[in-house]
Amino acid sequence: MRSVKGLPARPSAIMATHGDHPTLPVHLESLLMDDVHTVFLKADCPPRVKRGEIGALKLVEIEDSSEPSDTLFLEQLEEDLVALVEEHRHRSDCFLEIDRKGCRVIQLGDLRITSAWPPFSDAREITVVRPVAKLSIGDYDLDERLIERLRNHHRGVFICGRPGSGKTTLAQAIAEYLDTEVGAMVKTMEAPRDLQLEQRITQYAPLEGDLEKTAEIIFLVRPDFVIFDEVRRARDFEIFADVRLAGVGLLGVTHANSALEAIQRLIGKVELGLVSQVLDTILHVESGRIQQVLELRMTVKPPTGMQEELARPVIEVVEFPSGKLTHEMFAFGSEIAVVPLEGRATNELSPVKAMAKQHMSNTIRQWVGVDCQIKFSGESSATIYAPSNMISTLVGRGGENVKQLQNELGGIRLSIESFDDMPDDLEQPNRFWQDNRKNGRSGGRDNRKNKGKGGRKKSYR
Repeated sequence: MRSVKGLPARPSAIMATHGDHPTLPVHLESLLMDDVHTVFLKADCPPRVKRGEIGALKLVEIEDSSEPSDTLFLEQLEEDLVALVEEHRHRSDCFLEIDRKGCRVIQLGDLRITSAWPPFSDAREITVVRPVAKLSIGDYDLDERLIERLRNHHRGVFICGRPGSGKTTLAQAIAEYLDTEVGAMVKTMEAPRDLQLEQRITQYAPLEGDLEKTAEIIFLVRPDFVIFDEVRRARDFEIFADVRLAGVGLLGVTHANSALEAIQRLIGKVELGLVSQVLDTILHVESGRIQQVLELRMTVKPPTGMQEELARPVIEVVEFPSGKLTHEMFAFGSEIAVVPLEGRATNELSPVKAMAKQHMSNTIRQWVGVDCQIKFSGESSATIYAPSNMISTLVGRGGENVKQLQNELGGIRLSIESFDDMPDDLEQPNRFWQDNRKNGRSGGRDNRKNKGKGGRKKSYR
């Protein structure tokens, strides 16, 4: 990290208390009204602010601003802010966080100020962000069972939600609860550092620009619990898993529209058998309140809708504290399936059958190059309707292809029949398919009505 005009970056600085920052230039300070969360200044545009409560912020344009907002004004304003950092070097909460070509991030007390200029941005701009509230764990009116779960800080926890939903505010409350009430040693990993915490909670930035190196230091200082703010990229999820599997309690803050989406973001970065060890609790936040809590449990059983002898590792997604099972996660073929257990119409296929049908369709298309029709005749049996001159290809020598497909589908029994024998309620997916090897007669569905007693039916089980 570089310095600006002799101004050092301070990677070990500690954040300010809520609402405390050096006095800003008059124009900028006047925009920071009590309910303002963010100030947006851009060259040749009227100032705008986001104001309101968590989860109900509104973007408002300041029309009566008397100050100019051209490029020269914003450039001078940024120089004044840099000078403020230099002036308050004695404060551990005033420092240069990031300095890159076209962008600079400054921390001034509880304010995070980001400036950008061409060629990185199309025009010079300054954005000032501050927390609009600081809450304690008691302000959330949580179920005692959830508080007890959080007290056991040897867990993997996600806080998820949309931007501005209150994720960071909740993470701060949990961190200070564990520090003051539970007596746990709490550290943070942040890029940039954004949490407003007690000074004895040390906040770490990316070491030499790399959070993986930060994680190595985390192990050496032996914390009981780590707050990992802004888990976004694939590598962030991998670092989250590495730290958690090392036995450190970990809370990650990530963007997702639902608790289930947060779980799915972890899938693929971690082996399925380790998911529940890495992550066991997910808190979904909206409008500053916890809307849903999910728990992950690992078990060995047949997934719902499969036969008993096909038991396998299954991760159950359970609502907390009710214990209601909502989804199952398991390996299905070469993919990881996330299957809902309710909410479908009565005439729809079960999720397992729908996945099986899709897998069969894709596999058969690869084998013979055409689409086939599939109909389930029971909980664990199905019939594949295909062009009659391709049935032998689908069956394979000694039935090896069918056996392979049955094993991939969890033991579903398969029959293969001709399009000519397809029930009337099914439509042939290849209307113009012609079986030219059957005496020049089309193998399509339209000809099955004209076949006589000599018509052939092929069925393989």
